[in-house]
Amino acid sequence: MKFAIPMLNGQITAHFGHCEKFAVVETKDNKVISEEMLTPPVHQPGAYPRFLAEKGVEVIIAGGMGQQAQNLFAQNNIEVFMGVATGTSKELVENYLNNQLDTGDNLCTH
Repeated sequence: MKFAIPMLNGQITAHFGHCEKFAVVETKDNKVISEEMLTPPVHQPGAYPRFLAEKGVEVIIAGGMGQQAQNLFAQNNIEVFMGVATGTSKELVENYLNNQLDTGDNLCTH
């Protein structure tokens, strides 16, 4: 399974569209097997969801994101978990795998 987490300064960022990198984490048999940091394309409507779908991402863990991005992920059958306030990419994926991911309200205000 492939996860993407929007990162800023090594931690999840509250706003999906303001990340400096995407951590793309791959798991197998409930274990992290690889992680790469990808520089996102130029930010424009729909660019990030297309970029991550092309990378084979199946799950997004985010602080928050706008409605258009949520809709585009849904159209691509990519599951989105929002309201995650803090953590490194590896911590967050391990929490997901152990059914301990702490989600809440969308942290994005637009």
